[in-house]
Amino acid sequence: MEEKQHKRRVHYSGKYPKKFEEKYKEQNPEKYADTVAHVISKGSTPAGMHISIMVKEILEVLKIQPGEQGLDCTLGYGGHTRKMLEQLTNGGSQEGSAPGNSPGCIYGLDVDPIESAKTVERLRNAGFDENVFKFRLINFANIDKVAEEAGKFDFVLADLGVSSMQIDDPKRGFSYKIDGPLDLRLDPEHGESAAERLHNITRDEFVGMLVENSDEPYAEEIADKVFNLMKKGDPMDTTTALRHAIESALWKVPKEEKDQAIKKSCARVFQALRIDVNSEFEVLYSFLEKLPGILNPGARVAILTFHSGEDRLVKKAFKECKKAGLFSKISEDVIRPSAEECRINPRSKSTKMRWAIKA
Repeated sequence: MEEKQHKRRVHYSGKYPKKFEEKYKEQNPEKYADTVAHVISKGSTPAGMHISIMVKEILEVLKIQPGEQGLDCTLGYGGHTRKMLEQLTNGGSQEGSAPGNSPGCIYGLDVDPIESAKTVERLRNAGFDENVFKFRLINFANIDKVAEEAGKFDFVLADLGVSSMQIDDPKRGFSYKIDGPLDLRLDPEHGESAAERLHNITRDEFVGMLVENSDEPYAEEIADKVFNLMKKGDPMDTTTALRHAIESALWKVPKEEKDQAIKKSCARVFQALRIDVNSEFEVLYSFLEKLPGILNPGARVAILTFHSGEDRLVKKAFKECKKAGLFSKISEDVIRPSAEECRINPRSKSTKMRWAIKA
């Protein structure tokens, strides 16, 4: 039998790895905890990880008690879920649960089959078995179907942001900063990629998407450039190709303003495409419409949003539910992450949290 040769890891050039696949230490936090801590201390997110946002504030709102049933609508890396499970199984807000009583459980939902499998494995390895943590590969627009199986919930969290491990992986195509396929799907196994979407819509539809989904001030110029390039036969199928098109479209912007203008427009265009490809507003509408019906009396809800369009929808839905007597209390103002959290985790800066309590 031929002996299997050990394959050495390809060494990266320079002092620190730059490519996602080279950052093997960051992607193995259990083995390389010091490296991960060092990356976080510099205000960066380790590759393949996600730093949970506003954990303290969320736990204060949800007030988790032993024996309750909770729902994390967007499992992601599982950081929020783990903290909630720790509260639930360690007695929540009280000093332990009564002997023989069930500690309760949390259902975690996600549509990303790639990252959710890793997250479930991490949570299982941390000691959270099927009795206390149940995962369902399902879009949170379908919370009514989950409630049919599980019954109603005592606390619900929905973190509407894209996880860092999705943003940082070039193969997913979420970031204009790194070259990769222009995909942007949360579930890469279903639906159209962003590249396919661009080839299947008109120039005017793209303008409308940019304005509606991200308030892009250069929507007309960017759409003209993108569609002129595609008309000439230039493929718009990578993140780099789209970024270059945006850069070319903003040629009239004064030199001293150009760098910032390009950066902001790239972020907005990629956001607009991501929202469209994943039907994010339609999913949020459906979730907010069904939310009161899956809650027990006194249930607490916390929702994290990351852009004005999401926040407007949540604010409006909460106000209408309170007026209709479905919610007894709602947050009058948004809650934002602390200055210290924003320093440690810059990706938290745009976060807004709103909460509600079921009547």
